Amino acid sequence: MAEDAPVAVEETPVVAPVVETVVDPSQRDPKENLQEVLRQANYVGGLSRGLHEVCKVLSQGAAHLCVLAEDCDEAGITKLIEALCQEQNVPLAKVETKKQLGEWAGLCKIDADGNARKVVKCSCAAVSDYGRSEASFKAYLKQLK
Repeated sequence: MAEDAPVAVEETPVVAPVVETVVDPSQRDPKENLQEVLRQANYVGGLSRGLHEVCKVLSQGAAHLCVLAEDCDEAGITKLIEALCQEQNVPLAKVETKKQLGEWAGLCKIDADGNARKVVKCSCAAVSDYGRSEASFKAYLKQLK
């Protein structure tokens, strides 16, 4: 048969495992916690966007958190959302712009580089199910007070 012929062995490069550093939500910026809560709520289907959906969720008493854009054009929208939140004892968070809230609420396209494109503005959003982001949600509520 064959004598001791050298056997070709392919060497595969060793890749170090990627270790994600888990940051305690209480150590993060409040904006990052809010963004995480909105992203997870959108993922599990517990995010209502727009005046009609938000009013419906707030009236039912199913909302855990409501987010309102500070640059909202209509004063009536702001008054309505603030009154419903106060009536239902729902915490109200404010974001600088409608465009930022729209991006955080998932009303945009994400390109190959991970940048948001075609962002649709959103004046208000409500979280009725925050999914796995319970730690971020609780940390944000503490930071909100």
